[in-house]
Amino acid sequence: MPTVLITGAASGIGRAAAMLFAGRGWQCMLVDRDAQALAALLPVLPSHGGQEHISRVADLTCTAEIFSLADPALPLDAVINNAGMSDTSGLPLIQQDSTQLERLLALNLQAPAYMVEALSAQLVPGARIVNVASGAGLHAIPWRGAYSASKAGLIAQTRALAKARPEWRVSVLCPGFVRTELVDELIAGGRLDPATAVAKIPLGRMAQPQEMAQALFFLASAEAAPLSGECISIDGGSAVFGGSKAFLPSAHASRPLGAKMSLQLFDCPDVAWENALLAGPCHSDVQTNQTYAATVDFSAMKADAGQLLQAVHQAAIRYARCNKAGSSLTLLLPAEKQDETAWQASADRAAARMLVATLACELGPGAMRVNAIEMAADSSPIALAPVVQFVAGAGAQFLTGQIIQANAALAL
Repeated sequence: MPTVLITGAASGIGRAAAMLFAGRGWQCMLVDRDAQALAALLPVLPSHGGQEHISRVADLTCTAEIFSLADPALPLDAVINNAGMSDTSGLPLIQQDSTQLERLLALNLQAPAYMVEALSAQLVPGARIVNVASGAGLHAIPWRGAYSASKAGLIAQTRALAKARPEWRVSVLCPGFVRTELVDELIAGGRLDPATAVAKIPLGRMAQPQEMAQALFFLASAEAAPLSGECISIDGGSAVFGGSKAFLPSAHASRPLGAKMSLQLFDCPDVAWENALLAGPCHSDVQTNQTYAATVDFSAMKADAGQLLQAVHQAAIRYARCNKAGSSLTLLLPAEKQDETAWQASADRAAARMLVATLACELGPGAMRVNAIEMAADSSPIALAPVVQFVAGAGAQFLTGQIIQANAALAL
């Protein structure tokens, strides 16, 4: 039975993740400073094989309490650094002194690093470390103190750790607007207008905590090994949107997160890829007859020089002709070669990437997702099929407009 340690586990994304991991047979070590909420969660977690879950009350802004969590007798397959906090003072940074920033930085930026240091002896070979940052780490959000700065630091820290410790698999999740208990309280109290919140989200809605849990579960699995060092933004497309037009709340209901994929392959290179992709995920959390239409298009892998953007455009046209709300297009793009020095090729690649983002923004209001995965032409289908399936499937319905770089050589 694999074991995962989840911080910030008593509410929101952490609680949803704990329920999902436990439901899929993992032993959970849950860490939170809210003793009451943690005690209420523990009895309702599913349990398998008589293995008991573990809870620890700790304030992760205190280094000593972080190191007190170490238990050499408990091997860890995954660590999810989810605990975090924001600045709710509303004060400009120039009106804050360093002491006002210290607690936020201690939890958001320093605690994940200390957690890795404290638990390093417990991490099994190939262990997965997933840090939860935020879309705020990609774009500055003013009047929230050092929140954006702390999350930008966490993204950089994650990438650096992935390079420094290649024996682990390290990734970072950047959620967008998630409808947690805190957000519901803000809406109920009139402090947040849902329509305003979704105005810059192409998919026209906020995410549910369960959607972030799906991403965390995948990133904490061995199947996500090719994504080590990657930053995955699951934000409904808000990170790639740069327009001034406001999006309306979505008129389309999401499919169940466990809906089975109805998979269409275009220009699939060989039977090995076809077999690997059609094998499909081995688990579902929801009993449903609904399906999720997913198109995986390989045509850009053999685009002529300077024609990558056109290949992406044609793939999108084909997809839009045959699909409607509740569907996805996942494009397979050739990875950038180390010796790719031609300036024309660089321009075409950058243009194609931005076209993926633009398509995601245009199709998002119709609940149609567009993402791309960059990979080497000789990548192993067995190694990368799970990544493609996750990106294309119903569990990733808040993921759009992203270019994901997958390295099959990192697969376990």
